Amino acid sequence: MKEGLFWEPLDKQRVRCNLCRHRCIIPEGKTGICGVRKNAGGRLYSLNYGKLVAIHIDPIEKKPLYHFLPGSQALSIACVGCNFRCKFCQNWDIAHIPILLGKIVGDEFPPEKVVSTALRYRTPVIAYTYTEPTVFYEYALDIAEKAVEFNIRNVFVTNGYIEEKPLEEIAPFLHAANIDLKGWDKKFYASVIGARRDEVLKSIKHYKRLGIWIEITTLLIDGFNTKEEDIDNLTRFIVNELGEGTPWHISRFYPAYKMRNVPPTEIETLKKAEEIGKKNGLKYIYIGNVYGMGEETRCPVCGKVLIRREGFELVENRLIYGRCPHCKTKIEGVFE
Repeated sequence: MKEGLFWEPLDKQRVRCNLCRHRCIIPEGKTGICGVRKNAGGRLYSLNYGKLVAIHIDPIEKKPLYHFLPGSQALSIACVGCNFRCKFCQNWDIAHIPILLGKIVGDEFPPEKVVSTALRYRTPVIAYTYTEPTVFYEYALDIAEKAVEFNIRNVFVTNGYIEEKPLEEIAPFLHAANIDLKGWDKKFYASVIGARRDEVLKSIKHYKRLGIWIEITTLLIDGFNTKEEDIDNLTRFIVNELGEGTPWHISRFYPAYKMRNVPPTEIETLKKAEEIGKKNGLKYIYIGNVYGMGEETRCPVCGKVLIRREGFELVENRLIYGRCPHCKTKIEGVFE
């Protein structure tokens, strides 16, 4: 076990974990909500440090990150565990292993080996994804610090529930994040996600303050988080707090995990959300999980297609030093 960062001792050998916004108070011998941080002898330990349950090479577009080094390959890694309980989780078979099976699984893969693997396959990015990177924070931090020595970028695909101090510590080594803003309704967050919406909003704003490139994803599920008023408020938040140039990915739901009886999202729902986002001023809106729809990046001024994609494959990138070649408008993002 690896001793964890960001915790404090309490009475009766209890500890408080200050890594994520649940701030779990953990008795001796128990784990927090994530199932991978344990109180042993009045000290907090990470149980999943260095134990990879998944490692793949993906296009950066799969994260999805559309305005961060388009066309790049990312070495994508994950350890078991998650601090959310999303009833529609697509990766529940690895994210919830500690809770469902009561054990930690994964192959030993020290930080140096992760970086050397990225160098071997010439992937300019390491993505901490599939599960929730916050709950394997110490491992991610050690990898990220080593990666930047070789000019490798680091990105989180995250639910946005990390506390401020841990985010500040990893920020110098973290270059981008796709953050799930799973809806606007507080009851939806509490009952379907197992978290507090306002804490997510605070975290997203802190990412922005720290200068980390952000893209937002919202998985829309008919009848759960698709009220027009909620989508209006959500997109206004993105525009007002993060900026109109922040990419918003609208993702189509497909039946999964504990919501296998819920039908896929109607295409019209996605189009309506796109319409609301555009009305509120968002420049870049992408529709995901629908092949051939909402994949292009267009110049917000002249309307010309700048980046063409087919699924997760980049087909054409016409940007010149991050600008539209037709009207010279600067496109928000990290393109070099």
